[in-house]
Amino acid sequence: MTVIAVLAKPPREGLVLPELAATTPLSEAAVAEFYEAMLRDTFLAADRSGGELLVNYLPEAQFDEAYHTDIDPVAELRSIAADTLEDVSDVRFEPQVGSTVSARAGNTLTHLLDNEEVASAAVVFGTAPLLSRLQVDSAAMKLRTNEVVLGPAADGRVYYAGFTEPVDFTESFEGIELQRLTNRAGDADLDTEFIPMSPRVDTKQDLLSLLPMLRARFTAERIVPEYTAAFVHEQGLDVAPGDDGPELVVDAE
Repeated sequence: MTVIAVLAKPPREGLVLPELAATTPLSEAAVAEFYEAMLRDTFLAADRSGGELLVNYLPEAQFDEAYHTDIDPVAELRSIAADTLEDVSDVRFEPQVGSTVSARAGNTLTHLLDNEEVASAAVVFGTAPLLSRLQVDSAAMKLRTNEVVLGPAADGRVYYAGFTEPVDFTESFEGIELQRLTNRAGDADLDTEFIPMSPRVDTKQDLLSLLPMLRARFTAERIVPEYTAAFVHEQGLDVAPGDDGPELVVDAE
């Protein structure tokens, strides 16, 4: 069984996806709603898979005091998980440890593989709404015969990174993550396999890439991530051709 560590922040205005709020017509409040919707869909995908869901949350000490509230991040995320999943009794909630994303992801993976001696562990970004149970289970199957399994996203990022043995995670979740993680696996003489590419939404361009996929799925009556799809519908999000290329359309009801 693979432990799926979802890297999560409390969905607070300004704290999550700041670049998206700064470069699109979406307000900080709407962006926080969007982040929460994607996070809920990520929880569902991990929970419905054959893996074990670990919500690896960012504690308040790790972000600016301007985003602190009277509610502890773990309580906030536990409430979201409880409202999303049928049963949270087996869901683990543990704080991230480290000063950078690479350090936090690496510490989590190393702890699970070395200290808890789990067979395999993966970190998943909560901003990959098209992640599905089938992808998570496919990755778990590949981890039986490969030490590293990566899910590529645009611009050299990853949305899923699974391991049966730790590597040198220093700065590995920065820059061209896919290549860096593959290089680190090679340095450790580990085999790397991949699962299909899927969007990870951190920027305006990411959102412009995601929306046609969702809209196409709507039209074709295929499965869509329910919370993300509901947000897109409620906000009237779409992509239209513009003078300088595709443009985001927001037509909230």
